[in-house]
Amino acid sequence: MGDQPIPQIRSFNRAVVESIGALNDHFLGRELPLAEARLLWEIGPEGADVRTLRRRLGLDSGYVSRILRALEKRGLIQVQTGAEDRRVRRAGLTGTGLAERDELDRRSDEAAARILEPLSERQRSTLTEAMAQVERLLEASLIQFAIEDPASADARWCIDQYFAELNARFEAGFNAAISIPADAKELTAPAGAFMIARLRDRPVGCGALKFHGQSPAELKRMWISSSVRGIGLGRRMLHELEQYAKQSGAPGVRLETNRALGEAIALYRRSGYTEVPAFNAEPYAHHWFEKRFD
Repeated sequence: MGDQPIPQIRSFNRAVVESIGALNDHFLGRELPLAEARLLWEIGPEGADVRTLRRRLGLDSGYVSRILRALEKRGLIQVQTGAEDRRVRRAGLTGTGLAERDELDRRSDEAAARILEPLSERQRSTLTEAMAQVERLLEASLIQFAIEDPASADARWCIDQYFAELNARFEAGFNAAISIPADAKELTAPAGAFMIARLRDRPVGCGALKFHGQSPAELKRMWISSSVRGIGLGRRMLHELEQYAKQSGAPGVRLETNRALGEAIALYRRSGYTEVPAFNAEPYAHHWFEKRFD
């Protein structure tokens, strides 16, 4: 990557911190510093589990506990222990907390308007379009990959989304019952692996591998949510799966795909995959690809 972009990113970060008043202990002119105001906003009118807040914001448990205690001391929230599982704590806003959150929302709108006010219409359009692009790229940098249980609720949800998209895009629809299976047992070590991509703890993509000893690993169930397409997540998912296959001793990766999935076919070709003769009898496949590791 090199060091060239680093000074620009640091300069941008300083400008943002200054423009939103993050250095002030009284964020938006209220009594709360930024961290407490942000957590209050994340809890929201419906409340939230403490562990969900930690994962969503990427904060350690000790720091979140300190912020929650400060908010409780101000009478803005209540933290209760679950009746069925005492390990689960849930934060909810009090009436005072709801009013404070509404006031922070109002002042946030005013602060945004003050940023736009000195600018011309063209400058405002340029700024907001650039902000949307920056936010999207920052989200891309927040996405994390992990090998997870293929029988979990999130894994099943990802696979359901994958099947639904295939059914919508294939000419004659898609029926998982007649496709070559890749069940949870086949996607669990040592037989295979199931990877989930998450953005703020929310699953936004998946991919799987089936291992075949000294033969190339088989890529299965690769799906990216439409909400995060266009930021290179498919390329990153493919790379993560390739690295995992390589570390697991596979000599390469192979896959089959349908001609309706033009974007996927283009991705595989750009990533060094070459078309090979059919190596299985997948009824929905029109192309078979393989990539050997050096």
